[in-house]
Amino acid sequence: MSGPTQQAPQPLAGLRVVEFTHMVMGPTCGMVLADLGAEVIKVEPIDGDRTRRLLGAGAGFFPMFNRNKKSIALDLHKPEGAAVARKLAASADVVAENFKPGTMAKYGLDYAALSQVNPRLIYVAHKGFLPGPYEHRTALDEVVQMMGGLAYMTGRPGDPLRAGTSVNDIMGGLFGALGALGALIQRGISGRGMEVQSALYENNVFLMGQHMLQYALTGKPAAPLPARDNPWAVYDVFTVRDGEQIFLAAVSDAQWTVFCRILGLEDLAADPALATNNDRVRARPKLLPVLRERLAHRSAAELSAMMEKAGLPFAPIRRPEDLYDDEHLLATGGLADLRLPDGPRAGQSVKTTLIPITLEGARLGVRLDPPRSGQNTDELLEGLGYGASDIQALRAARAVA
Repeated sequence: MSGPTQQAPQPLAGLRVVEFTHMVMGPTCGMVLADLGAEVIKVEPIDGDRTRRLLGAGAGFFPMFNRNKKSIALDLHKPEGAAVARKLAASADVVAENFKPGTMAKYGLDYAALSQVNPRLIYVAHKGFLPGPYEHRTALDEVVQMMGGLAYMTGRPGDPLRAGTSVNDIMGGLFGALGALGALIQRGISGRGMEVQSALYENNVFLMGQHMLQYALTGKPAAPLPARDNPWAVYDVFTVRDGEQIFLAAVSDAQWTVFCRILGLEDLAADPALATNNDRVRARPKLLPVLRERLAHRSAAELSAMMEKAGLPFAPIRRPEDLYDDEHLLATGGLADLRLPDGPRAGQSVKTTLIPITLEGARLGVRLDPPRSGQNTDELLEGLGYGASDIQALRAARAVA
């Protein structure tokens, strides 16, 4: 691991988190708390979290969101396995889960049951919807993006399109972690824990708040972003030499002047019909084709260098895999080594992304690789007071693995 990740403080060191989670939302909450130093114990089924075996777009879920955690494999359907789970949860400061409403109560692992044993417990439930008419619906990131306006705002008119990452799942987990941190502070004052709930749908609605308020203030519905009324004339993706693409912007009159100067567009800078930003916005249908023609022979690298030197906004259009070679991420420790626990490349190291904060100038790194299923079962059972014969009996009964 690189230097910037080695000295990071661990403000949650000594905190125990037990998570009953799968997929993305719940594991994101646990990952954030783990990155901040908590001991996070992932409870998995006997045959391992099914997320480990996802293909295609889901292949990166488990290694991305389960670093810095321990794993215990339990069969909650067996009384002995559920009893271990309850004992483990009773040892926790925080329990996190993201299963259907009612699932945890079947095993005595809901907040009402666990808080009777441990009133200091903080319980973070990650759901599709907060309690209300929709709460029993099955939610996915795609579902809430469609019903919550995000797909409408992302796609072209008449073509709703989900965002290109699990934005609600990830942010839902972040809000769960935020709620847990707030509850921890309150527990330090009152001595009592509380239940925290985070939900995909409400997260998506929060993301739509700026567009809702735009409508409330102006009476004009927000248009999908590809068809929006752009407040700036130069704020677009340009296709340049060799078919490369680059985003270029000039969002003030001063930036427009510099933009024209560095690109040799003196005639446009001198045109009184383009003197102000609003003039240029009104002229946008004629201005953009001219700019596209004038810039088409330049390379993306040349334009990037010129825009950067002049302090103007720009961005080459890159793909996720391109980020492995990003000089800024490589120089600042923004990518960390991680050993894969599953699949055809199990045991090999890859680079992963870190949560985007620093503490005392240091990034929060990978202390523990994503665990193999049940990697820490014996260690954790011993810590709960189970003797060797007890553990052997639990394994023989297939209540643990």
